Amino acid sequence: TAAAVTSVSGRGVGMDVVRNNIELIGGTVDLRSTPGKGSSFIIKIPLTLAIVSTLIVEASGDRFAIPQLSVVELVRVQTNSEHRIERIKDTPVLRLRNKLLPLVHLSQLLGIYEGENADEAIDADNGFIVVMQVGSQTFGVVVDGVFHTEEIVVKPMSTMLRNLEMFSGNTILGDGSVIMIIDPNGIAGAMASHASSAVAESQEDDQEDLQRRAMSGQNAISLLLFRAGAPEPKAVPLSLVTRLEEFEVSKIERSNGRDLVQYRGALMPLVYVNDGDCHKTEGTQPMLVFSDSGRSMGLVVDEIVDIVEDHMNIEVGSERPGVLGSAVVKERATEILDLGYYLPQAFEDWFMRKEMDIEALTKKVLFVDDSSFFRNMLTPVLKAAGYDVTTCTGPQQAFELLENGDKYHAIVSDIEMPEINGFEFCESLRRDPRFRNIPILALSSMVTPASIERGRQAGFDDYVAKFDRPGLIAALKDVFSGEMGAAA
Repeated sequence: TAAAVTSVSGRGVGMDVVRNNIELIGGTVDLRSTPGKGSSFIIKIPLTLAIVSTLIVEASGDRFAIPQLSVVELVRVQTNSEHRIERIKDTPVLRLRNKLLPLVHLSQLLGIYEGENADEAIDADNGFIVVMQVGSQTFGVVVDGVFHTEEIVVKPMSTMLRNLEMFSGNTILGDGSVIMIIDPNGIAGAMASHASSAVAESQEDDQEDLQRRAMSGQNAISLLLFRAGAPEPKAVPLSLVTRLEEFEVSKIERSNGRDLVQYRGALMPLVYVNDGDCHKTEGTQPMLVFSDSGRSMGLVVDEIVDIVEDHMNIEVGSERPGVLGSAVVKERATEILDLGYYLPQAFEDWFMRKEMDIEALTKKVLFVDDSSFFRNMLTPVLKAAGYDVTTCTGPQQAFELLENGDKYHAIVSDIEMPEINGFEFCESLRRDPRFRNIPILALSSMVTPASIERGRQAGFDDYVAKFDRPGLIAALKDVFSGEMGAAA
């Protein structure tokens, strides 16, 4: 790579010296060159000369080294702490910043103990969880103790032990003890038999990509399966569930004609899936907790079955209140619940605190709302109505999409948004000749003659109460039928 060829440079002499020295210690150098593109140098050295930074942990009285490159963070779990180990279909999981991570004890992976002993170790109050990431898979490994980080010289595995996929080598610590080095790839492979792959889905996608995937009919989304009042399975999108909880039935109180529990310093109303359902009389009662803007609702269920990643194609609609329809999930007909029916049973003004938004499948609808909770909640409603929806967190993002040339058949906009409200957003669109004729619907909790008149002046085609889901779908049908009539 020298600029000019001389007697001492530009002839590959230095590269030859490097190759000779590597070959002297048993390594190899591979050169791959593509004209016009560049060259790649692949250098392989014996494992005995590799020095890696590791985290020293303990499991069942033995120490092990975990390469730090695969360690994302350490989490301490206790019964009274923020992080707790929960179970879904007897599979331990950790909810960490609203992400569910599958868990397995290191001793269980290594076969030191199985069954109930492993469960007891995972449920221990003083557990440490090493959160690891291998490729796109993130999971937690429970250990008994964490000591320190240390740079170690890797010794290769004996030929007799090379079939053990859990270990990549061993090392001798400063105190003379020999410990094994954990292979993160081996652990990632073993995790598949201990936890649902849906729980361990990739954490790399940003929030907007996840929303787009969830709203696309061709992609699978995470669904929480449960049973309530009947043996038939029911499901809700996992993105809407804030927590999975179990309460002692003794903590369920009756007040003002309804069941309540004290939850995080406030009273949380309990709602039942079917009329006439009641909670258990003894033991613990599982429930799904939905939270938004500091308020929570507990949906009482009989059993939390599983978390799966599957397509939510509602094939058979439903006239029953609280049910969007039926879809095939894990090869079984499953009822998809309409959470918009149950939330007002907990707080009548739930929908009045923030706005809601919508999207579609055969017609492209741009939905603008700053509330991620209501964006997620209305997605299955609009999918069932047959629209192809793109969501935006605010008018600025909507302007960017429109400026990029994206075409939409209609726009549904929240009114109450922090930086630019819905009226100003609509007026800006109507001033632009490119967007002047796009149907625009307003969603708001303030439905008064004055607000409706203000919406008309701003240029909205219709003004819908955000808690009126049938009215919103009807308004979309009206603007599209009017559009087709005008085209004819």
